[in-house]
Amino acid sequence: MEKRFTSSDQEENDHINEGFDDMQEANIAHEDEEPKVGMTFISEDEVTTYYKNYARCMSFGISKINSKNADDGKKYFTLACSRARKHTSNSKNLLKPNPTTRTQCKARVSVAVSLDGTITVSRVALEHNHELSPTKSRYFRCNKKLDPHIKRRLELNDKAGINVSRNFRSMVVEANGYDNLTFGEKDCINYIDKVRRLRLGTGDADAIQNYFDRMQRENNQFYYVMDVDDKSHLRNVFWADARSRTAYEYFGEVITFDTTYLTNKYDMPFAPFVGVNHHGQSVLLGCALLSNEDTKTFSWLFTTWLKCMHGRAPNAIITDQDRAMKNAIEVVFPKARHRWCLWHIMKKVPKKLGRLSDYESIKTLLHDVVYDSSSISDFMEKWGNMIACYELHDNEWLKRLFEERHR
Repeated sequence: MEKRFTSSDQEENDHINEGFDDMQEANIAHEDEEPKVGMTFISEDEVTTYYKNYARCMSFGISKINSKNADDGKKYFTLACSRARKHTSNSKNLLKPNPTTRTQCKARVSVAVSLDGTITVSRVALEHNHELSPTKSRYFRCNKKLDPHIKRRLELNDKAGINVSRNFRSMVVEANGYDNLTFGEKDCINYIDKVRRLRLGTGDADAIQNYFDRMQRENNQFYYVMDVDDKSHLRNVFWADARSRTAYEYFGEVITFDTTYLTNKYDMPFAPFVGVNHHGQSVLLGCALLSNEDTKTFSWLFTTWLKCMHGRAPNAIITDQDRAMKNAIEVVFPKARHRWCLWHIMKKVPKKLGRLSDYESIKTLLHDVVYDSSSISDFMEKWGNMIACYELHDNEWLKRLFEERHR
């Protein structure tokens, strides 16, 4: 029998989660300093936590806006004011554009990660082009936090039939006002919605366990892991049959991973690993049901899948542009080439460019650039002509795609 869930298995598969928790608790060496060129840190999480704390004191939010790997092996990324970049409205009603707080603010820090892992601040801009609002600091997404005891209280009251609104109002009273809370009612609603996904119906978890047991009795190469939380609630499930494990030995050089499928009444994403065989046919290399789509969950899944495949990592992996997925791949598959799925990108073209007056012409030219370029120089020439011809220099979506074209 290859794999059955035990507490020791859980500890082994959760080691990656503990690593992320440890990084979050890293000591910040420059806690009281203003950002300066030359500052050094021991991890990306440390510099991010430092800049987030600085932003909270100065009353602005932050976000990561750029990340790239250079030809010299170094990595570069930028942490910026959350009002950076230019807003492009996707509203179909010209009289009611989508609201935005983006003002192309230039306040940011640029960070370089050297080959030996040293992290250094390479450029700093402190000036904002908008007013800072100390009273609104707690509303910034990067500052919102639900502590464990708050989560526990929300869960217990939800099970007792107390709705989120009443629950939140009682917390406001206890905290002596909204300003003393690090979260809002919407955050509570989102958390409870997530928790409800994990509450399987009576007998559902047992039915899954019984099914997996039966499959394993029929073939001892059937592999499965059931991930539970500290309350023994089922969170994530992974399984792979003997055919999938054998296929990976022959066709595991390049895989695709996709979570755009939603299945069953729990609205849990179905996440398959897929390869291509010598006939050009898709072959299933394992699959999972996930409770969440964050870095920790993806890290657990990739680590579990890697163990199932005897520790042999793929040479390349193709995914959508999900940032949490990207973070997990960098940790679990550090040597694999990570590329974005072109289908997912091109599917966004109508949404991102559909409001432009020359949309049909731009779409035709973009398809030619993407699908019919015969070389790097050919692509660069066609891309430059498209941008210049239709004056797309300020289009943020196209700019970000070009910056990440190595993916």
